[in-house]
Amino acid sequence: MATTGEGGGLFLTLEGIDGCGKTTQAARLADALESAGCDVVRLREPGGTGISEKIRAMLLDPSNAEMCPECELLLYEASRAQLVRQVILPALERGAIVVCDRFLDSTLAYQEAARGLSPRVVRAANRLGSCGVTPDRTVVLDLDPALALSRATAGGVDRLEAEGLSFESRVRDGYLRLVGEEPGRVRLVDAAGAPDEVYAALLNALADVLPASLRLGVELDGRA
Repeated sequence: MATTGEGGGLFLTLEGIDGCGKTTQAARLADALESAGCDVVRLREPGGTGISEKIRAMLLDPSNAEMCPECELLLYEASRAQLVRQVILPALERGAIVVCDRFLDSTLAYQEAARGLSPRVVRAANRLGSCGVTPDRTVVLDLDPALALSRATAGGVDRLEAEGLSFESRVRDGYLRLVGEEPGRVRLVDAAGAPDEVYAALLNALADVLPASLRLGVELDGRA
């Protein structure tokens, strides 16, 4: 069950393999929500606070190739805990809509499915790092790993992208399993179409968690 702040905020996350287009779609969604008059907090993981951005730099630095999976897991959770306590919970408590590019489901896909860490260990770490906060709706943008990786690495590679196609394929498998495990919270969107088509599918996947009046405003703004 989703756990949000007492102020009635809404926590939305976008997930998917590197290069699937989620960052672009998250920005478009946040723009539309702001245009509809919402208090919107835009975030990315890892990152979003001074401490979390420093951890992000360590995690993605290709020179840290020797980083072991357990270290990687704990750094992600440390970054997440700081973000939740410093930004996400205060935003939800005041009734804001939080749109986050990645959250705890990335850990299930990357560190559990792709790295092969114990599900028991990863899920316990996720409970600690998320401070008990679960998104109200998570949308996974699904794209062929070869195409996604070619997009993601066009301007260079970070430490995770350098793991290559086999790694990204395992990440995708992890996301697909997650959709099957939590169909009430996690929805799958085909990201292979044109950006407008993907955005329309994204809005459809959010339809039951956005108030009707707000949903209309977001749809109209998205067509502009």
